[in-house]
Amino acid sequence: MTAIKHALQRDIFTPNDERLLSIVNVCKAGKKKRNCFLCATVTTERPVQVNVVKVKKSDKGDFYKRQTAWALRDLAVVDAKDAVKENPEFDLHFDKVYKWVASSTVEKNTFISCIWKLNQRYLRKKIDFTNVSSQLLEELPKVAEESVPSGENQSVAGGDEEAVDEYQELNAREEQDIEIMMEGCEYAISNAEAFAEKLSRELQVLDGANIQSIMASEKQVNILMKLLDEALKEVDQIEIKLSSYEEMLQSVKEQMDQISESNHLIHLSNTNNVKLLSEIEFLVNHMDLAKGHIKALQEGDLTSSRGIEACTNAADALLQCMNVALRPGHDMLHAVKQQQQRFSDLREQFARRLASHLNSVFVQQFTQTLLQLYNKPYYLSVPGHDQSSTLAQHSVELTLPNHHPFHRDLLRYAKLMEWLKNTDYGKYEGLTKNYMDYLSRLYEREIKDFFEVAKIKMTGTTKEGKKFATLPRKESAVKQETESLHGSSGKLTGSTSSLNKLSVQSSGNRRSQSSSLLDMGNMSASDLDVADRTKFDKIFEQVLSELEPLCLAEQDFISKFFKLQQHQGISGSTTNEAEEMDGGNLSRSYPSGVPQTISSEKDMIRQMMTKIFRCIEPELNNLIALGDKIDSFNSLYMLVKMSHHVWTAQNVDPASFLSTTLGNVLVTVKRNFDKCISNQMKQMDEVKISKKSKVGILPFVAEFEEFAGLAESIFKNAERRGDLDKAYIKLIRAVFVSVEKVANESQKTPRDVVMMENFHHIFATLSRLKISCLEAEKKEAKQKYTDHLQSYVIYSLGQPLEKLNHFFEGVEARVAQGIREEEVSYQLAFNKQELRKVIKEYPGKEVKKGLDNLYKKVDKHLCEEENLLQVVWHSMQDEFIRQYKHFEGLIARCYPGSGITMEFTIQDILDYCSSIAQSH
Repeated sequence: MTAIKHALQRDIFTPNDERLLSIVNVCKAGKKKRNCFLCATVTTERPVQVNVVKVKKSDKGDFYKRQTAWALRDLAVVDAKDAVKENPEFDLHFDKVYKWVASSTVEKNTFISCIWKLNQRYLRKKIDFTNVSSQLLEELPKVAEESVPSGENQSVAGGDEEAVDEYQELNAREEQDIEIMMEGCEYAISNAEAFAEKLSRELQVLDGANIQSIMASEKQVNILMKLLDEALKEVDQIEIKLSSYEEMLQSVKEQMDQISESNHLIHLSNTNNVKLLSEIEFLVNHMDLAKGHIKALQEGDLTSSRGIEACTNAADALLQCMNVALRPGHDMLHAVKQQQQRFSDLREQFARRLASHLNSVFVQQFTQTLLQLYNKPYYLSVPGHDQSSTLAQHSVELTLPNHHPFHRDLLRYAKLMEWLKNTDYGKYEGLTKNYMDYLSRLYEREIKDFFEVAKIKMTGTTKEGKKFATLPRKESAVKQETESLHGSSGKLTGSTSSLNKLSVQSSGNRRSQSSSLLDMGNMSASDLDVADRTKFDKIFEQVLSELEPLCLAEQDFISKFFKLQQHQGISGSTTNEAEEMDGGNLSRSYPSGVPQTISSEKDMIRQMMTKIFRCIEPELNNLIALGDKIDSFNSLYMLVKMSHHVWTAQNVDPASFLSTTLGNVLVTVKRNFDKCISNQMKQMDEVKISKKSKVGILPFVAEFEEFAGLAESIFKNAERRGDLDKAYIKLIRAVFVSVEKVANESQKTPRDVVMMENFHHIFATLSRLKISCLEAEKKEAKQKYTDHLQSYVIYSLGQPLEKLNHFFEGVEARVAQGIREEEVSYQLAFNKQELRKVIKEYPGKEVKKGLDNLYKKVDKHLCEEENLLQVVWHSMQDEFIRQYKHFEGLIARCYPGSGITMEFTIQDILDYCSSIAQSH
């Protein structure tokens, strides 16, 4: 190895200014052995760089070549594999892990020790040495590089690291002795050669003294050597005795090994027996079903509460036994397979028995409810019958049957249904479908009868030939209804007999329609409307109030009985949401009896409710259509009531069946409400007035008053107030347009009178009702009323003193041309004589006669409903007095000092107007 080191130093590292410190012969682990050398080197130039170089022979084998070099600072871990046992393998972790096998453990240890020393001396980052003996990682004295002469470094052939190890620092005592020695020689520092020669001479003297001392102690040495020989003889005797003892102990060791092996086999057998016992106890404890549970599953009474409890406990115990987590290998045991098959048979047998029993319970409950339904007395009057025949008539209560007893009896099986859901989903789904089939037919009959009664109560009559009474053939009818409910599959066939629907004869006029539906004696049409609408409102509210708890109770029962309220989704692998409620089937495919995941169990509840109560939405729509046909204003009641119930249902569960159904019906009600508004607007457009009679208050104005008064009483504190406000805006704008249209077309009544009276009525209505959204329209109505009142007064009054008006118009024309007012009397046509002549033509008697004719004319134009005659007459009086004061002012300014006055005074005018008004 020394020759190889010298060759590598000479041929490879010296030309690169490097020194070889350590070398190890290695090959890669796990591959074909191709030897190479790992070399630890340092550079001779500063700063010193430490490298690990891989060197291998050339292919021809006549020289070495440098293959790979790694910087020591890149080395992260040195793994010696084993710190105790000798192992030639070791790993170097650079950018990746390099696995090596050294030719000998000594070379590996020497190389690792050199790497450790180089790391301690030159690198700041410390390398992680794992599985390395602590003896190799000894502390390296830190020698300054400057203390090693460069010439000496280069003179070291092969670069052996022993030069570094031989250097030792002086301790404190040695430093003190050298200082004392140098103090004793004055030229120790100035003349080092002389000092060295002196030291050399003294060393020679000491060597001679040492030799003489050794020669003088030869006798003692001989004695010592003799003693050593005797000691060696004693050691040989002791070794002989130790050998004999070792032979004796060897036999004891063999015997102890045999005993140890025997004890190990006993311990192993005992351990295996304990483990086997533990496995047997595990299987017995977890896979053994009590005989009482087996008997309950096979023969347990499913009709009594105690029997149901026993069956429930047994089913839970069976489920636990079947779901036990077996340890590896248990499923290969024959006994375990037999027990599992026995559990499967028990589960299948009990599931079949439970499904059959529950199906029978469904049929029994369905039959009992039908019997109660057929036994319910319905005595109603029939059109065309004598009134005496209705004396025994019973008042039919508008209520739906209570299914609480049915739910209470079935809830006892809720835990068993949960067990069936977890163990046999096919039978669970079959029961679910059967329950929906039974209940949908039952609820369809109950709800249709319920709505039939509601329609009869709304209209007060029945369809001709229709009479509800105690049915004489109820047993045969029930038998026919339930005949198809029995069978092995538990599926229902047949159809539910439908009930006859009511029809109401339509009429063009709403008031005549209402009066034809109710016989209310001598009540007025408006009284009939109020009574009819109040009755409709109560009936509609009672219908919704009965349906809401019915649906909520059924939904609560479904969630508890079928265990659909506990999880958001049924466990499964993938979502296959293809549930369609068609013919009573949930069209889903479940591989191996395991259900696929649906969106949520709330969807499952909603689908079941939709199937069971599929007739609610059509029946509600029919009832709404009937109410709208009876009186279009009923849509206001329905909108308020339906909105309130939708809001209540959404607060409970926005996605529930009840909320969704009522929301759909609310859309229909809102359409009817919009249709009612549109019809009123259409009637306004189509209104025609008589050409021979005065107009008065237009019908649609009165109808708007009626509508607004009714709506305000209905929509008080309602949730859908915004819809009414929008309808108000549409209606009032249509009323304004239609009033102007009629006023323009009116021939008998002046336009201003039509506008004045109707807008006064509108203003009075809006002021009384105080509708906040119509404040702007109220101000507009008032303005229109005021404007047209003034216009009518001016137009009707005209110029009652016609000649006097013409005279003063001429005076005002002269003044306008620039003639001074006091100079007008000098005009020939407007002198004082002409003025007196004109005034004489209008004595008080003529003035009163003209005012009397004017009052009669106004009385013919105005209607009695609005009572505006006195208002108009007072306005005309004020206008006439204004004209009188205007004439007096002109006389005073244009004819000053003439003493000319009118032949009647303002007081006379007031007296004339008052007497005329009182006389009529």
